[in-house]
Amino acid sequence: MGRAFEVRKVAMAKTAAVKSKVYAKYGKEIYMAAKAGVPDPELNGQLKRVIERAKKDQVPSDTIKRAIEKAKGGSDETYSEARYEGFGPGNSVFIVECLTDNVNRTIAEVRNCFTKTGGKLGISGSVIHQFNHNAVFELNGTTEDAVLELLVENDLDVSDIESEEDCVTILAEASEFNNIRTALSESAPDLEVTTEEIMWLPIMTVELTESHDQETFERLMGMLEELDDVQDVYHNIKAD
Repeated sequence: MGRAFEVRKVAMAKTAAVKSKVYAKYGKEIYMAAKAGVPDPELNGQLKRVIERAKKDQVPSDTIKRAIEKAKGGSDETYSEARYEGFGPGNSVFIVECLTDNVNRTIAEVRNCFTKTGGKLGISGSVIHQFNHNAVFELNGTTEDAVLELLVENDLDVSDIESEEDCVTILAEASEFNNIRTALSESAPDLEVTTEEIMWLPIMTVELTESHDQETFERLMGMLEELDDVQDVYHNIKAD
């Protein structure tokens, strides 16, 4: 399988999270984006992008509306971003991104997930160098040549372009996200963009050859997915 397949596997929320967790995840992001700027997606680019991603993940309109109304209501509830790096089975490494209103609680809960599955939480910087912070776009119903032409016409700098069947994946530095997104929306508004996110992608992957390691990985992922504060989990384990 190509990188496009790996990308779909690497983000927790795109694979196994239950609907309620996905709704809660976007509820926090929408609330924070609305609170940080104006609660109008037409005037707040960040809010608009989060809402568009939420709709692609089939988050109900009521959930989106409630999060915006909560921000409009002047709620003093606030969340801070927290990123944790850890070590799992079979030389695997993890980045766990959270939105939390209590950092002490969150780090304790995340550490517990690793400890109970035989892993450990690392210090800041212990894992992140094994990942690239990439803007990722997946486009359906187009060709690699057509996408390359669009990128050249708009003088866009990308790291890689991969094609698999009728899906084309664009990888670029995270700083290029807005430039590419704008070019796609203005130059090819009818193009079906199935993914447009900034992700941590592993530079090298590892394969879990032992059934015990695979079971441990699944247990660790399951425990992390159950934590309310966890937004996304990235790892370097090669997808089956």
